[in-house]
Amino acid sequence: MGHAWRMVARRHGGPEVIEREAFDPGEPGAGELLVAQEAAGLNFIDTYYRTGLYPAPLPTPLGAEGAGRIVAVGADVRDFAPGDRVGCASGLGAYATHRIIAADRAIHIPDDVSSADAAAMMLKGMTACYLAEDLIALKAGQVALVHAAAGGVGSILVPWLRDKGVIVIAHCGSAEKAASVAADRSLHGPFDILATSVRDLTDGAGVDVVYDGVGKDSWDASLASLKRRGLMVSYGNASGAVPPVSLLDLSRGGSLYVTRPTLFDYIATAEELARTAERLFDRMRRGVVKAQIGQRFALSDAAEAHRALEARQTKGATILIP
Repeated sequence: MGHAWRMVARRHGGPEVIEREAFDPGEPGAGELLVAQEAAGLNFIDTYYRTGLYPAPLPTPLGAEGAGRIVAVGADVRDFAPGDRVGCASGLGAYATHRIIAADRAIHIPDDVSSADAAAMMLKGMTACYLAEDLIALKAGQVALVHAAAGGVGSILVPWLRDKGVIVIAHCGSAEKAASVAADRSLHGPFDILATSVRDLTDGAGVDVVYDGVGKDSWDASLASLKRRGLMVSYGNASGAVPPVSLLDLSRGGSLYVTRPTLFDYIATAEELARTAERLFDRMRRGVVKAQIGQRFALSDAAEAHRALEARQTKGATILIP
């Protein structure tokens, strides 16, 4: 397949290390699918592989999230056929015209969901799903603080939580972004005053759970915003990795819980993956969450897309079109 091409990082570094290369994806092996991609999703995890924060062999094919149509299936594939539209949100190599994926990592895309919307929503939407549904049995009336609430995951997590009856305090990087979020309360001040603002909004109690994809810069503010025995969910490193944590800080904060989850551990089996995707497509179908595609870049402009993401200049989801 001589016309196939992809975007790779041949060395670790800034967006400038992303290069286009021709490649032959080959034929799908047993249990695999060859997909002609129609869209790829942009996610912060892509920048972690580019910089080397997350290890992968060089050159690194970038991108985890993509959607398209099956071109060929390998042996022992029963649930998929050429022509089916599928998505995948794991592995590497989504920044490509063609991609081979494991059938047990593929998601059937319903007819009423476009490939662009699927590419914009799968990884972020399934992340929002496990954060809202699987980490903690949140009940109506409990209070959550969501960081980067106008971002890719945040813009899905906020309405998902509110659909459950959870009271959401949103925090964003700017007044403009805060105004775009339909939360119960929306904040945009610096992190050093965030906990005080949260305490003021909760009669001094703090929140039941903090969803923090920011990382290093927000860690202290997040812990200080929690109520006694509250749960700190650190699910991303947009500002850099959280430094080493003293367990005594959790004790002093009120017997706090901390988890550092990743999506993969909540979709590790084909059954868990299908169940998570099913819940996401249900929320999309009911209009609870929507694919908010704020930016579209040509796949060949992936470096520009990375620059915009890291400069916090994006809103909602960003997709790359081959």
